[in-house]
Amino acid sequence: MGSHQPYKGNFMHLFFNIFIESWQLLLDAGVYILFGILIGGLLKVFLSPAYVARHLGKGRYSSVLKAALFGIPLPLCSCGVLPAAAALKRQGANNGATTAFLISTPESGVDSISVSYALLDPIMTVARPLAAFVSAILAGFTENTFNPPRPQLAMAADLSCAVDGCCDGADCPPEEHASHHTFYEKIRAGMRYAFGELWGELAGWFFIGLLLAGVISAVVPDDLITTYLGGGFAAMLLMLAFGIPLYICATASTPIAAAMILKGVSPGAALVFLLVGPATNMATLSVLVGLLGRRATAVYLSCIAITAVLFGLALDGLYMSLGISAKAVVGQAGELMPYPVQLTAALVVLALSVKPMGSIMRRWFDRRAEGSGNGCGCDGDCGNK
Repeated sequence: MGSHQPYKGNFMHLFFNIFIESWQLLLDAGVYILFGILIGGLLKVFLSPAYVARHLGKGRYSSVLKAALFGIPLPLCSCGVLPAAAALKRQGANNGATTAFLISTPESGVDSISVSYALLDPIMTVARPLAAFVSAILAGFTENTFNPPRPQLAMAADLSCAVDGCCDGADCPPEEHASHHTFYEKIRAGMRYAFGELWGELAGWFFIGLLLAGVISAVVPDDLITTYLGGGFAAMLLMLAFGIPLYICATASTPIAAAMILKGVSPGAALVFLLVGPATNMATLSVLVGLLGRRATAVYLSCIAITAVLFGLALDGLYMSLGISAKAVVGQAGELMPYPVQLTAALVVLALSVKPMGSIMRRWFDRRAEGSGNGCGCDGDCGNK
């Protein structure tokens, strides 16, 4: 029995280090997470999906620009953006606009931008949505250039109430419905959505990312990462190969990128991961083939990869020309918050996460109990993820 004690001691020490690293990242990010999801909830109420859809069907290039801009602030990861994009396409959005929306939305969002500011630095915070916007318009322009949109029929937009579903908009025009709810009611509905449904969709993935970031910080040797991912074209290609098949949302990818930079990954290689990880995975690509077709999916993937590598190389060059060490400045914005504020925000995030994490655990145990009866290892809705 005594021979197992050193192993047990080493394991507990490793577990403790992983916990400490993950907890520190949560302290740095907590305030910005709350701010980001609150803004996301307000967008849900004040930015009507019907308004968005009406602007994405007309114009070969203007619709692409609008779709890319609309997608930047929306807090949807690749699991949530697919049904949203499918709904836009059904309402008349052309292929180029749909492609642009599919790229800019999961690669960015007010939640991931705010967490980027906390855990990374201002340069990365600007570079991330900028690269997402450029890759979105490049893919959308390319698609609509080689496949011009056909004249669209009148769109049957969804005009239902975003506050409480009190009407479907058919016999209640939006200008009349605007007076049905007070500003306070809209704020309350947005907060209910933000801290309920929205965080419920993100919480599981965020804590997975937080845990992986802790593992990277505590386990991976600095010299290993520096040797292979310290910068250069080869590092960008390696990060592409790592990020393209991986499923991870934009918010969850941020603490992982921060841990990578602290271990010696170049900011450009980290940016490649931040761009391709949320926007590409095998499930997403398979659904896109059915939604847009093989050619449009190839354009989608190629534009993301090319833009990510070019922006990654440019970002490394920018840091070098400014004489800034990304490793030295990463996470400094999060440290500006007083510790009591950090601690309170982290505890609030944990409290908000109890219900969604409990639901995730129950589903996991239910699947374990059911076994692999359907033969595919999923619960029947694999194609929607």
